[in-house]
Amino acid sequence: MTTSNAAEELRGWFTGRLPEGWFEGPPEIVLDREEVSVVGRLPEPAAARDAGGSERAGVLSGHVNRFREETRDQRIAIAREAEHRFGHKVSWGVECGDLREMFTTLSVPVMTRLRQPERRVLDTLVDAGVARSRSDALAWCVRLVGKNTDEWLAELRKALEHVERARAAGPNA
Repeated sequence: MTTSNAAEELRGWFTGRLPEGWFEGPPEIVLDREEVSVVGRLPEPAAARDAGGSERAGVLSGHVNRFREETRDQRIAIAREAEHRFGHKVSWGVECGDLREMFTTLSVPVMTRLRQPERRVLDTLVDAGVARSRSDALAWCVRLVGKNTDEWLAELRKALEHVERARAAGPNA
């Protein structure tokens, strides 16, 4: 099964499996080699619309925390089903207003070989207190690149989907 087909099957399964009324619209489902992230949009509470600044942030945070606690057992059960069916760990998160919060995430070690100039970049970030370790510094760099190249990465992912479809339709399919 191609990554594109797997992502479509996952989206369909979660859309059909999640309780009605949890989220406004379908959740965002992101699949990589190890993890499935499920992020749904919660309706913004009326109290947040009338509040400003810190009070608004508090209302949104409280609303997200209430959802997290009220749905914990169901989310765990759904995650176990999905992990058994698809072989990937499941991470949960929500968006509410301008707040995005992940409840769970998977940290996966990644081996890389870096030359001295790249290591010096990481060490500078550690020495400056931007990161606690080389690993943390590398994660920081990856987030920064991802943030600044979202459009280009999205175009690249779309091109990869076309490649996967072409491979799947090839003579050895």
